[in-house]
Amino acid sequence: MNAPGGGGAAIAGIEPQVRPGAWSWDEFSPLREVVVGDATGSRVPPMDRSAWLTCYPELTVAELASIEAGLYPAPVVEESNEDLAVLVQTLEELGVQVHQPPAPDHGAEFGGPGWQSSGRSSYCPRDLAMVFGPAIVESASPMRARYHELAGLRPLFQDYFRRGARWIAAPRPVLANDLYEYDAEGAPVLGEAEIAFEAANCLRLGRDVLYQVSRSGNELGLRWLESTLGLLGDVRVHPLRGLYAGTHIDSTIALLRPGLVLLNPERVTPDTVPEPLKGWDVLWCPPMEVGPIAMSNPLSTPWVGMNLLMVDPTTAIVDATQVELVRLLERNGITVVPRTLRHARVLGGGFHCVTLDTVRDGEAEDYLG
Repeated sequence: MNAPGGGGAAIAGIEPQVRPGAWSWDEFSPLREVVVGDATGSRVPPMDRSAWLTCYPELTVAELASIEAGLYPAPVVEESNEDLAVLVQTLEELGVQVHQPPAPDHGAEFGGPGWQSSGRSSYCPRDLAMVFGPAIVESASPMRARYHELAGLRPLFQDYFRRGARWIAAPRPVLANDLYEYDAEGAPVLGEAEIAFEAANCLRLGRDVLYQVSRSGNELGLRWLESTLGLLGDVRVHPLRGLYAGTHIDSTIALLRPGLVLLNPERVTPDTVPEPLKGWDVLWCPPMEVGPIAMSNPLSTPWVGMNLLMVDPTTAIVDATQVELVRLLERNGITVVPRTLRHARVLGGGFHCVTLDTVRDGEAEDYLG
């Protein structure tokens, strides 16, 4: 793989060290180890307040009632696993060690005070966990169906822990009804009754983290993350407010290499480029190619097509159907490896979502200094 692009100096308070099992500071330095998701057993979650908030906030109550919980159609799962197998082969051919733990039984029922649910999917391992430097960080999802979603990754996390990684988990949320609030139009919004956020609300940039305040990440989650990552050294967490009220950040912003970012023009304008990224070169994502989808009411908008995975600062795995995006990246010195996830919109994740990088070559750089 290619050598990393330029970056800032390592920061004070986070000294170079013998690397533990897990080590990843950014989204673009050369990738060495990665988790790839598994669509087996993926389910449409029960239609409670938390699913309305994080999966279908645009639907009315009446429309929500028409969605049936249960297993996704077998062809959706089978074809998704075929595409994930191609992704695994591609990554291995690029010299990356791949982990693909089997999905747990997402049909098992569980609950908490005042609620019952069952699981959702192991398709998107990045949604609920991230590696920041030497630490595995588990988030506290506001979605009840995701309460035990990381169970399939626990053996891998324990192996990293035994090899020196730190392992941090946000407080387990109660997920009582008072967490779920409504705006003036009656649409669901995430309240502040307790810490609630998903790891996919974050992007890592050396000593800096971008955190999107949205339906899948509240202000208390921001405060917890800021205080906790501060234990690792001089880390800055940058809140992004008012940018995109939906859920995750990685179909809005893609960090390509130091100084170069891909932005979603439907959610970001030249005037609203996040402060930490002002001064960077911006690529404005072209309109997405939209094809047929296997099910109505998908979990992702067409913008999941910009949800790409950087293998190193000059190599990206990108949705093969997004021809204009591929051309844009190639014009800017990025070698594109085009691949397909046929049901990215239905299951809610592109190539960034269905992977969780656990080891990259980068250090605790100051890319914004």
